[in-house]
Amino acid sequence: MLNLSKTPNLRSGEAAALADCVEVMGDSVDELQRSVDELIRSRGGSDFEIEMSNAKTWVSAALTDDDTCMDGFGGMAMNGQVKSTVRRFVKKLAHLTSNGLALVNNYSSSQEHHTLKGDAHLSG
Repeated sequence: MLNLSKTPNLRSGEAAALADCVEVMGDSVDELQRSVDELIRSRGGSDFEIEMSNAKTWVSAALTDDDTCMDGFGGMAMNGQVKSTVRRFVKKLAHLTSNGLALVNNYSSSQEHHTLKGDAHLSG
């Protein structure tokens, strides 16, 4: 996207929308890194639910950033090529981020199920 923002003859609205997208995608990378950090810290202890909630929140925020990026291209007369290139990139990124959220959700559910099963075994 950074290379796309250097395309000659961009209209000011396109250049501004691309600059915003680059910034928002940077935020998205930071949020995904926070999620990974939270997963690494997770040890399945008493804070597990909080840690998983935090990880889900960061990945969800990254998905919101994808939408925010595309919002910058709405309603303005834009170069169709620029807009469609950004849309393809953001769509692919949103798909990967959504997969990441699904993985976090599955991991969280499997660990919670394992913990509940273990608790039932201990109390029985």
